Amino acid sequence: MTEKDDFALQDFLPFLLNRAAEECSLQFQTQYRDRYGMLRMEWRVLFHLGIYGSMTAKEIGARAKIHKTKISRAVAKLSDRRFVARNRDQNDRRAEHLSLTSAGEAAYRDLRSVAKTYDEKLTAQFSTEETVILRRLLRKLSGIEV
Repeated sequence: MTEKDDFALQDFLPFLLNRAAEECSLQFQTQYRDRYGMLRMEWRVLFHLGIYGSMTAKEIGARAKIHKTKISRAVAKLSDRRFVARNRDQNDRRAEHLSLTSAGEAAYRDLRSVAKTYDEKLTAQFSTEETVILRRLLRKLSGIEV
């Protein structure tokens, strides 16, 4: 005799969060991929530099929770496209200070505008109160200060 499995995958929070994140990411991906040929890690690095200014790969990794090898690959591609400038740290030759070039800043401003429009499209399906609650709860789950 088999016991009935009462585990509802469709209600399992990690499953729901992953599905929602994947759906949202895939729709936004078409923007940065089609406009600039970027991959997910590349736009994330671009946005960190656009928002916070010059940073090291280690600082981006700590802030974005991205492994250093993925950041290194993204930085190399962004540098090849002349979106990112790399300057060696004078005190620690292993570290590089990364910053956006003028082309990187233009790409960031363009994609930031697209991201804002996309965010508005996503939140349009919720009331203002629901959007506030959703953002607060997601920040809490992700460990981002509320």
